[in-house]
Amino acid sequence: MRFARWRAVLCLLTGLLTGCAGEPQKPAEGIIAEACRSGALVLRDVPDVPDSVIERLQTYQNTRTANLLGWLDDGLLVTTRFGQSNQLHRLSRPMGARQQLTFFDEPVNQAWVSPANDDGFIYARDVGGSEFYQLFWYDRHSFEHRLLTDGHSRYGEVVWANGGDRFAYYTTERNGRTADVHIQDLNGTVSVVLEEDEGTWVPLDFSPADDRLLVSRYVSVNESRLYEIDLATGHRRALLDDSLKVAIGDASYDGDGTGVYFTSDVGAEFMRLHRLDLGSGEIRVLTSDVPWDVETFALSEDGSLLALSINEGGVSHLVIRRLPGSRPLALPELPAGVITAMFFSPAGDRLAVSVSTPTAPTDVWTVSLTERKLARWTRSEVGGLDPDRFVAPELIEYPTFDEADGETRRIPAFVYTPAGPGPHPVLILVHGGPEGQYRPYFSSTIQYLTVELGLAVVAPNVRGSAGYGKSYLKLDNGDLREDSVRDIGALLDWIATREDLDSSRVVVMGGSYGGYMVLASLVHYSDRLAAGVESVGISNFVSFLENTQPYRQDLRRQEYGDERDPAMRAHLEAISPLNHVGAIRRPLMISQGANDPRVPASESDQIYRALKSAGVPVWYVLAADEGHGFRKKANRDANAAIMTVFLERYVLGDAENPAEPGDE
Repeated sequence: MRFARWRAVLCLLTGLLTGCAGEPQKPAEGIIAEACRSGALVLRDVPDVPDSVIERLQTYQNTRTANLLGWLDDGLLVTTRFGQSNQLHRLSRPMGARQQLTFFDEPVNQAWVSPANDDGFIYARDVGGSEFYQLFWYDRHSFEHRLLTDGHSRYGEVVWANGGDRFAYYTTERNGRTADVHIQDLNGTVSVVLEEDEGTWVPLDFSPADDRLLVSRYVSVNESRLYEIDLATGHRRALLDDSLKVAIGDASYDGDGTGVYFTSDVGAEFMRLHRLDLGSGEIRVLTSDVPWDVETFALSEDGSLLALSINEGGVSHLVIRRLPGSRPLALPELPAGVITAMFFSPAGDRLAVSVSTPTAPTDVWTVSLTERKLARWTRSEVGGLDPDRFVAPELIEYPTFDEADGETRRIPAFVYTPAGPGPHPVLILVHGGPEGQYRPYFSSTIQYLTVELGLAVVAPNVRGSAGYGKSYLKLDNGDLREDSVRDIGALLDWIATREDLDSSRVVVMGGSYGGYMVLASLVHYSDRLAAGVESVGISNFVSFLENTQPYRQDLRRQEYGDERDPAMRAHLEAISPLNHVGAIRRPLMISQGANDPRVPASESDQIYRALKSAGVPVWYVLAADEGHGFRKKANRDANAAIMTVFLERYVLGDAENPAEPGDE
C-alpha cells in the first residue's frame, strides 16, 4: 500500500481513541497499519482500503481552485493549493503564473490588502483547525512575516483605514468570550474602540476621513444592529432603531461619508440594499424590484460605482450600477455559478470576481468597465479529468408535509443525476448552518460520487435554509427543530416516486448541523435508509452547547435554545440523537477534527461509543491536526477513500440483501 504518499497519518494514542481498531487483512502492509505508523489520523473500526480505490480517486483529489482576496498593485491576490494546503499567491496578469507568497503546513485563506499601502498586507492563520486565527503582516520588500497579535486569542474581520496606516479588527483577547473591536497601527500601538460584555461586535468600514467607524453587533442570523462610532470621542450612535429585530449584512460608507449603504431585511422578506442619509436619517431602498437576497456588494474607492451580487435561488447574478442615480451598466456575461468574492480595482476601472460553477472549479475573472470585456485570470486544474463528463444539477422542488399560503409547501433541491437510465442509488447531501444554503459550487467530491460511483446526489435546502426569505429561515427555530428532519422524510417520499432513483439504496450525508441532520434522519428513517455519513456533527444539543467554545455559546443559544433553561433543556434532550440510539439501525461513518472549536470532538466520541455498544456498524475517522472539517489534502484524501469503501459496502452493494447491524 502507498498510503504514505498522502503523508497523512498517525495514531493519536489518547483517551477513547487509543490505537487503531479493526482488523485489516494485511496489517503489516495495509492502509490502516500505515496510518497508525506515520500520520495524523486516528481510525476506529475502519477496514483496509484497496489500491484500486486510491487510484480511482487520485485525479479527482488533484483538482484546484483560485479564490480572490483582493487587488495587489495592478495584480491580484488569491489563495490556491500547490501541495497540501491553500496558500497565498500573486497574479500579475491574466493567465499568468501564480507566484507563491506563503509556505506553511497550515492553510492561509484570509488576507486583507490596504487601499493605500503597497508595502505589504495582513493575513490570518491558525494552527490545526483551531480557528484561533492570528494576524500577520507580510512585508513585500523583505518577504518577512511579523505576528501582530497575542498568539493565542481569536482575531478576524480586518478593515483597513483609507490612509493605510492602521486597521480595525475584532478580538476575544479580553475574556475569551466576547468579541471586542480594536484598532492597531503598523508600529503595534493598539487602541480600544469598543469593549462590551454582551454580543459579537465586528468592524465594517472606516469613513472616508478615517474619523468614524461602522460596527455591527451580531445577535443571530435574524438579528443584527448597526452603529457608527466617532473615533475621537468614542461616542456610539445607533443607525437603526435598536428595537428592530432585523438582519443586517454588509455596510459601507458612500463616497463622501454622508451616507451609508447596507443590506437588511427590514420591512421585507429578503436582504435588500438600502442607503441611509446620515444627516436626515432618511432610508431609501435601492433594490425594491429584486425578489431575492442581495448577498454582498462592493463600492469603488471614489464611490461612483456599486457592484451587487444577487442570490437568485442559489445562483449569483452580478449587477453594477453607476452612482448617483443607480443606473445599471451593460456587462459581459460571467459563467453561471456562485460569486465567492468581488473587488474594484484601485483605479475603479475593473471589477475582479471569483466564480465557482457546478462543472468548473472556482476561478478569477476581471470585468473591464470601460471596454465591457471579460478577462480570465486563472484556469484551475481538474486533475486531468474530462470536464465534459462533469454533471450539472437540475433545480427541482418537492412537496413536503405542511402548507404555505394555502398550498402544499415545496422544498428546493439540486439534483445531480448520473448518466444512464438507472435506477440510481441516492446520496442526500444536507448542508450545515443550520441557516446555510446548498449552492451549486464546484465539488470534485460530488462529481466523483456521480460520475464514478453512479450515485444520484440530491442536495435539499430544507426549511431553515437561507436564501428564501426570513420566514422560511425561521421555520426550524425552537420547538420546530425536527420539522426540517420531516422535510428529509418528504424527500424520501419524492425519491420513491422516481423511476430513475432507487429508494432502497439511499444514504444521507452532512457536516456540522448537517451531521445532526444525518443522525436525526437515521433515528426517524432507519427503515428507509441504507446508511449515514456524517462529519463534525451534533449528537446532543445540551452537551454541544455546554462544550462549544465560549465565544460561540450565546450565538448558538440564539439559534437552538438556552440549555440552562429547564424546559428548553428537556426539549433539547428530547430531540438529541444520542438519546435515541436504539432507533438507529443502519451503519454510520463519522469524521471529526480533534481541534474543532465549534462542534467539539466529544460529540463524535459519544455517538461512536453509543452506537458501538448497540452493535451498529460505525466507522470513525479522527484527524489530530484538523478542526471543523478537514482542510489538509492528505486528510481529505484518506477520508474520501474510506468513505468510498463505506459506500461500496453499505449502499452500492446488493439492494436485495442490504447489510444488517453486526455484518462487519
